[in-house]
This record gives sequence, structure tokens and C-alpha cells, in this order.
Amino acid sequence: MENGKNEEMELSKKELKALERERKKALKEQRRRERESRKQEKRQARDEEVLEGMTEEWVSQEEILEELGFAAEGEPEWEEASEKKILQVEDNIVLETTAQPQPAEGEEAKERMGEAEGEREPEEEKVGWFARLKAGLAKSRTSWINPLSRAMASRRFDADFWEEVEEILIGADVGVEMTQILLERLRDRIASENIKEPERAMEAFAEELAGALRSEERDLRFNPKGTCVFLMVGVNGTGKTTTIAKLAHMLKNEGKKVILAAADTFRAAGIEQLEIWGERVGVHTVKHRQGADAAAVAFDAIQSAKARGMDVVIVDTAGRLHTKVNLMEELKKIKRVAEREAPVTESLLVIDATTGQNGLVQAKLFQEAIDITGVVLTKLDGTARGGIVVAIQHELGIPIKLIGVGEGLEDLHLFDPEEFSRALFAPGV
Repeated sequence: MENGKNEEMELSKKELKALERERKKALKEQRRRERESRKQEKRQARDEEVLEGMTEEWVSQEEILEELGFAAEGEPEWEEASEKKILQVEDNIVLETTAQPQPAEGEEAKERMGEAEGEREPEEEKVGWFARLKAGLAKSRTSWINPLSRAMASRRFDADFWEEVEEILIGADVGVEMTQILLERLRDRIASENIKEPERAMEAFAEELAGALRSEERDLRFNPKGTCVFLMVGVNGTGKTTTIAKLAHMLKNEGKKVILAAADTFRAAGIEQLEIWGERVGVHTVKHRQGADAAAVAFDAIQSAKARGMDVVIVDTAGRLHTKVNLMEELKKIKRVAEREAPVTESLLVIDATTGQNGLVQAKLFQEAIDITGVVLTKLDGTARGGIVVAIQHELGIPIKLIGVGEGLEDLHLFDPEEFSRALFAPGV
């Protein structure tokens, strides 16, 4: 009898514990829903602010066809590329509005751009970029330039010193072959110039590094007679889409008329993401539906650009693993179709600097597929191994044309070897 009571009490305790667990779980869920509700209200408030003042300008399908010279009937279906623009995507909430018109030319457009961008003078812009570059290379400076400086401070320049420097450079992803070349050049400089001071030795090394990065094909190439195409390629996660936006922003500020082609029809939300950036930068985006033929998107974008007198079509492509043969073949097709309509003056490979030596593997295989004309090295601010800049240019013979050191639209810039070297070796952050 007593055992029966004990069992009932034990069972009652278990039930109470179970009920208490359920109560806590329900309370936790209620609090979670309340937090989500508050977040939703905040997002809606922000969205309403964004939508206020937006101008609406609808471009019909017939107007686009007429502008491109297509007949109203009997021609392939034209996807409305400028009909709706995705303005903002936050936590799966998509707001749609219409495309902003391409800024008008002349003094009025310059005034509007000045209000948006602050109208910085060229010299101010140069100084601002150098400060950002210097700050962006802080990790690389800490990981291999500072140890190199300490090694040179010993003033011994003996076998142990050269072995230590070799380890530092290889650890920074400079590459074994390029490390040996740089060391040989530095030995010759120290011997021929009788260098004994650590500061002078560091200056000599910085000069040799800049020399190793020089290339005659560093500048971006355009078509002086009309529209040209920049083909952007790379694997997912390298920052390719944001790099396209930064590049469009940079070219637009230089007076170029730019249009984007959303040819990444493979990745979910890839088209929408590019449209968002296009809106922020103020450039038009040509799109088809997800899963459409990427080469057809490029074709339509080039036709639109030629009809409107645009200077550059920047074509986004699906981020593909360099080991996927079928996707690489699609990339070749996009380039073939584009070349029939306008010169492809740049095929730029976007590489994430944080991937280190794996970036070399990517570059080699993409180079085999479409003849890469230059590399855009992103996320240099996120790596302690900035030596990959040297390895890519030396081992592949592909010039570094652009580098990125941050998330802002101004954080992409033409690569300047001397400037890069000065920023890397500059004291402090």
C-alpha cells in the first residue's frame, strides 16, 4: 500500500516537472513572438520612410521594344528589365518600387551627384582612399610586415636572418618561388648598396615588392568607339555582386554610363540582390526570370546599352565552382554571345583574398576557360596574408586590376603597386 502511494507521489512529481517544462517552453515561445512582432513593426516603420519621396516612372514593355528597334509582333519575348526594381530585402521581406531614371547629363546631374557623393576633390579622394587602404591592410601588416621589421632590426643579415625572412614571406602566401626571387633581389640590394640600417633595408624591400607587382596592363580597358562589356566571374562567396556595384559606382563617378546585366540566373535571389545594388548606385539593371538563359540576359543587356548609348555593360554571372565543367561551359557561351554584340574588353575574376592559395587554383582554371584579363582581389581587410597579391600576379601572369578593403561603395579602387606597398609598410594603423 505504502509502495503504491510512493509510486503515485513519484508519478505526480514527474507530471509536475513535465508541466513546468511545458509552461517554460510556452512562455519562451510567447516572448520570442513578441520580439519578432516588435522587429516587424520597426521594419515596417523603416520601409514606410524609405518609400516616402520615391518617384515612380514606369517603362512599358512596348516602349523598351520600340527603343531597341524590335517589331511589336513576331520577335522573341522581351523580359521587362526596367519594370520593377527591388529596393530592399530584409529578413525575407521584399519591397518593390520602380526604377530610378539614369541621371541626366550636364551641370544639373553633376549638382545632384555632388549632393549625393559630397563632391570630394580628386586630391581629397586620393588621401581618403590611402587611409582606408592602410587601415584595411592592418592585419597583413601585423602578421608579416611587423615580424619582418623586427627581424631586420637585428642588423645581422646572416643565414639565420634570411631563413627567418623566408618563413615569414611563405607564411604570408607570397609563394615559394616569389619568396626566393624577392630574397635574392633584397640580398643584392643590401650588398651592392652596403645597407646596414634596418629602416633602409625595409625601404629596399618595399621597393622590390612594388616592382614585382608592376604590370603594363593594369588599367581597365574600354571601347573608344562605343559600348564594351565587362564580364565578372568567380565562385560564390567572393563578394562578386557587391564588387559589381562598387565598380559601377566608380565608373559612374568617372563619367561613364553603365548598365548591369543580371546573368546570375542560377542562384536564388541573385537577380534581386543585383537589382538592389543597382538602385543604390543609380544604374539600370536588365534581368530575366530566375533559371533563364544567362547568355540571353547578356545579349539583351548589350542591345539595350547600345540603343541608349551606354559605355559599359557589367555582366554578373553565376558563382560557380571552378570544378563544375557544365557551368564553366555556360560561362564560355555567355562570352561568345557577348562578343558577337560588343567587345568584351575585360573578363575580371573576383577572388576572396582570405582564401589564400586556393585563389590561385581558381584563377588557373578560370583562365583556361575564358582568358582572364585581370583580377579583382576583395576582402584584403579580412586577411593576414596579403602576400597572395604577389603570388597571383607572379605565378599566373594576370595583373591585379582592382582591390577591395571594405564594405562601402568607395572601398574598391584601381590597384597601384607603389601605393599598395607604401600602405602595407606604413607605420601604425
